[in-house]
Formats: sequence, C-alpha cells, structure tokens
Amino acid sequence: MVVKKNTPSKAAKNGLKANKDKIEPSYTEQQGNGGETHQQAGGDIATLTSAQGIPVADDQNTLRYGARGPALMEDFHFREKIFHFDHERIPERVVHARGYGAHGYFELTDSLQDVTRAAIFQNVGERTPAFVRFSTVAGSKGSFDVARDVRGFAVKLYTKEGNWDLVGNNIPVFFIQDAIKFPDMVHSVKPAPDRDFPQAQSAHDNFWDFISLTPESFHMIMWVMSDRGIPRSFRFMEGFGVHTFRFLDSNDRSTFVKFHWKPKQGVQSVVWNEAVKINGADPDFHRRDLWSAISSGDFPEWELGVQLFDEEFAEKFDFDVLDPTKLIPEELVPVRIVGRLVLDRVVDNFFAETEQVAFCTQNVPPGIDFSNDPLLQGRNFSYLDTQVKRLGSPNFTHIPINAPKCPMAHFQQDGHMAMHNPVGRANYEPNSWGAAGGPRENPKQGFRSFASEETGPKRRLRPESFSDHYSQARQFYISQTPIEQKHIADGITFELSKVERPDIRSRVVSHLLHIDEDLATTVADGLGLPLPDPAETTQPTRTDLPASDALSILKNGPKTFAGRKMGILATDGVDADLFVALIAALQAEKANYEVVAPKIGGITLSDGTKVAAQQKIDGGPSVLYDAVAILASKEGTKVLASNPAAKDFLTDAFTHCKFIGYSAEACTLFKKAGLADDVDKGCIKLGSKNDANAFVKTCGALRFWQREKLD
Repeated sequence: MVVKKNTPSKAAKNGLKANKDKIEPSYTEQQGNGGETHQQAGGDIATLTSAQGIPVADDQNTLRYGARGPALMEDFHFREKIFHFDHERIPERVVHARGYGAHGYFELTDSLQDVTRAAIFQNVGERTPAFVRFSTVAGSKGSFDVARDVRGFAVKLYTKEGNWDLVGNNIPVFFIQDAIKFPDMVHSVKPAPDRDFPQAQSAHDNFWDFISLTPESFHMIMWVMSDRGIPRSFRFMEGFGVHTFRFLDSNDRSTFVKFHWKPKQGVQSVVWNEAVKINGADPDFHRRDLWSAISSGDFPEWELGVQLFDEEFAEKFDFDVLDPTKLIPEELVPVRIVGRLVLDRVVDNFFAETEQVAFCTQNVPPGIDFSNDPLLQGRNFSYLDTQVKRLGSPNFTHIPINAPKCPMAHFQQDGHMAMHNPVGRANYEPNSWGAAGGPRENPKQGFRSFASEETGPKRRLRPESFSDHYSQARQFYISQTPIEQKHIADGITFELSKVERPDIRSRVVSHLLHIDEDLATTVADGLGLPLPDPAETTQPTRTDLPASDALSILKNGPKTFAGRKMGILATDGVDADLFVALIAALQAEKANYEVVAPKIGGITLSDGTKVAAQQKIDGGPSVLYDAVAILASKEGTKVLASNPAAKDFLTDAFTHCKFIGYSAEACTLFKKAGLADDVDKGCIKLGSKNDANAFVKTCGALRFWQREKLD
C-alpha cells in the first residue's frame, strides 16, 4: 500500500462525480494521520480492508478449526468487525434526539460594522459555511416527525474567527426562566419512568401537572398549543435565538440583540387531525421533505434578522429583556434583515454529520457576547458537558462536522480519540521558547467579554421583573385570527382530555382565566369541567398590550403555492389536455406534485400518453399534500368511488380545509364520499387550462379556512 496526498489516482478520477460545487469520489476513502489518504490499488473497485488497512481475503466466513469446528480467537477481522458493530450506536441526545441536518451557507446582505466587530457581520456578500440541524424536543431518535412539540433550529456557522453556534428554536420564548428547572421540565414531558410512555407526546398527566404548577410556562404553552407546534415542514418554520445576546463593537460598546430566522416561503403548519394521520402515513414526513427539496434544487432559504436595542430601551421596556419567557414585539423593535441562510447540500452520512454534530451555546466569536439571562447562563454549562458525555471525549471538536474551518492553535493535548496534538517541545503557556513555543494570546483580536458591573446579594432568587407570567401569553392569544384561536383552544382541550386527574385539568384552566376568559370557558366546556376560581398570581394580567400581527401565521401567509406539494389523484382515460395544463401551472408556480393512482404502475391519459405514478392511492393519502386535484375519467371515477382509500383522500382533504380541484367526471366521487358537488368555494371545478392556472394561484392562500366552523 502506498500512502499518497489527496490527489486522485486514475481510477479515482474515473469515479469522480459532480455535486453542485463539491466534487466527491464514488468510493470511500479512509482518512489517515495528517489528513493523508490511503488509496487502494486494483482497478476501479477498491479492495476491502480492515480498519487498520489490512486487505481482507474472505468477508463471508469466520475463521474456524475445521469446516464445522469452533471459531478461533485469532480471527482479528471478525473481532474488529463485530466489535465495531457492537459499539456503533452512541448515546442519543436526552432532548432534541430526533433531528435532521443539512449543509449550506450564510451570506451577509447588510453590514453590522456599526454595532459589532464580529467578522461574519462586516463584509456584504461574504459567504460563511453553515450546518443546520432541525429537531423535535420530547421524542426519542425513533419517534415520528409531526409531533406537537417545540422544534430545535440549531445553526453552526464556521466563521473566520471560530465556530458560532446559534442554538435556537422555532418559538421565541421558553417554558422556564431558570436553567435549574430544565431537568424537571424535560422529565415531565418524557415518558413516565414507571411505564415508559407516552412517546413524543405532551398529552399526559406528568407534563400538565408540571405546567399547572409553573405559571411562567403559560406563554410558551400558547405557542406550542397553536399551529406553531405542528409545522408543515422545517422549510416553513421561523427560527429564534430565544435569548438576549450582546453585540460588542471595536470599542467594546454593547448593543443588545435578539436573532430571528424568517423563512422566505413563509410560515406554514398543519392541523391536528392531519398531523396524526401524517405520522401514520409517513413518520419521516419532515425529513423526507427537506431531503427532497434540497435534492431537487429547491434550496430552503431564511433571512437573518436582528432586533437591536440599548440599555435605555431595556430599562423602559414593560418586561425584563433577560427573561426567556418574554419576547419583544416587532412593532416596538423592528427586525432588521442583515443576511440570508441557504441550505444547498444534504449530508453524505447521517451519523458522521447529523448525529455527531455538537452544538454549544457558548461558542460565539469575538464581537458577540452573552447577557445574564439565567437560562442562557445554564445552557452555557450544560451543552459542553452533554457533548463530552455523548461523544466520549473532550476531543469531539476533532470530528470533521464539529471542527472549525479557520486556523487553530492551542496547547490542548491527548485524551480519548485525539486526532492531532501540539507540535514541538512546549505544551504550556507562558513559555520562553519564542516562536517555537507555540501560540500566544492576542488582546486585540481575541474574544473579550462585556465589562458589566454587577451588584447584589449572593442568593437563590428570581427578580421581581420576572413575575408577570400571563400578560404576554394574553398578547399572543389576542394576536391570532379567530381560526388560530380555535386551534389553540382545541389543542389544550385535546391535551387535557388525555390527563386522568381532574384536579390537574382544573388547575390548568385556572391559569387560562388570567389569559382569556373565553379561552378558559371554551376549554372547560370541552372537558365538561366546572369553571374553577382563577389561580393565585403575583401580578395581574395587563390588558393594555396591543395585538401584534407578527405573531400570527395566517396574517403573514405566503402569496404563492411555490415550494409546496399537490397530490393529483388521477385515473386512466383522464383528459390529457387538462392533466398537462395542471402540471404546467404547477411548474410555472415552482410548486411540487405527485401523481397518485389506483395502481403504482401509473395511468394512461386520453391521448394514450403513459404517466408514472409516485404513489398508490392507499399509500398516498391526501394528508401528505398541501392541496389536491382529482382528475378522473367517467370509468375511472367508478373505480375511485368503490375504493375506500380514494374516498378518504377526498374527505380528509375536505376536512383539513385544503383546496380541491376536480374534473367534471369526479363529481360522482364527491357524492359517494358524502360531499355535495361544488360544496364550497374551496372546491374548484377544472375544465380548461385557464381553470388550472386559476386553481394553482388560489392554492397560494394556504387553506380554505371558511370551511372550518368557529363554533
């Protein structure tokens, strides 16, 4: 075997394949010490070797004494292979275990040189490599995607000055104010220790018992019980840094900052009945969506926005900016858009990248600093401790997905799985070996903390400014449209219906009375529960806070169907011109579609054209799509009308308030499904190219919410 630098052999060159800006070999290369590559001789197919590079002659049979004799201990290949297999699972994350990631870049569009010296925010047009991991919080690694839950939105930016991990969520506030309560909050929502269920669900006694005894959680509860808790896709989620951070300029002057990721395609969610059915039809719904979008070139994109404010604003603001259960309405401090995040490459290996990526909130470059938010302070300790436990060593930064892409120089050495150590005699600092003695601190370029002056007693306490638990929860609720308010009430009612203890249900409703009396009454009525007395509170709810339109999904909905998916239920003999017109309209809108047919073999159009199907009707229910079209011939409609899955396809789409396009021949299916022909304006008859174009434009409005009764 010959050790070479990273230059492809002739065989390797023949195997190279292009993937956007990246070139990767069509075979696996084993990385050796110092980044050198061991390449196998022997033609286009590499020789199988052990992890030590020893060629393997037989990978089918264990070495044994005689054809039917005992296996031999000296079979190093078997021992290495089974040893690695036995250890190929690492501990999953306690929270955010089910995650999915992708690569991309951040591009600065507006310089922040006036408020921060961080290099990433200096030069407009400069691109910084990024890796993003989306996740649920409560479920295990093997749980389903569309749980009602908070979603992690963690961004690792490989800046010139080291890695910056903006470890956020799709909701701008959190359940608790102090990190010391984090184990309790997580334990309450996880499967109960005596029975180990329910999985990836908050609809149970333990969670709501904790919530009912923790009033600070009720602002977050409003968000999670809203449609934000069941997003349509990772691509259609907002992201938030949650905490208040600081920017520091070249003179160490401080500006407070809150970070926002805003999806270019808008925020979109599903309804609860739909979410339950999606999890049955495709538990990998969010994963598949992200993978498919990136693989097809429909790269997800978010704008990075910042809310900037000073000490004077912080002192005058109605709430404490260090309280992680509070937000600053965009009407008070507008979000300034300064850049864009684009995800344009899927991972090469899920385990090596998505599973081993390690985020730490304390990873910030010079020019960004922390506030005294008690939840953030606790996270800064917890994350590093967690990564060492999960990845087995303080050398987790040597794993490629975690390694900075800028130069590194330090005296950290040895430890389990060390990939590189300091070179030379000196492994300490200060030393007197001059340039040969290794790196030295740099007061000018290095990280500097804000020189804040702190006073006060050393005690375990919460500031009085953290004690208003209901006013912003009320503000969030009144900012929603009536249909969104109904969904919040429905969500809380459903969750509490799974709670067995009546006293816990009653305690929750007693808190809701401080948020909105109609909400509390609706939930109590839905549970058959007498309205309790209001819970005791340290501060009365403020009713003077105005509604904030930025907090509503429907008030900020997308204008087009771009990036979403239509399910086209079609049969043999369907009008070819209409089918082609609908496909053309979807393509013009940059929307996606799948053909669903009675048989996976596909359909034949009226002009004899064969069309492949992506789904068989019983495997492609309408819950997988944002809107549907039913294109059937007269004979095809008879086939659909006798198929229970086809009737479910239509009735579910109708129940979930989706726009439904249909050919005239499909009217029979409406009747067989118990729906009248052209039952409302969300059901649109398609007869021409113009009808198809108008239908796709109409679908840009998310859903036909008028179909859902508000009573």
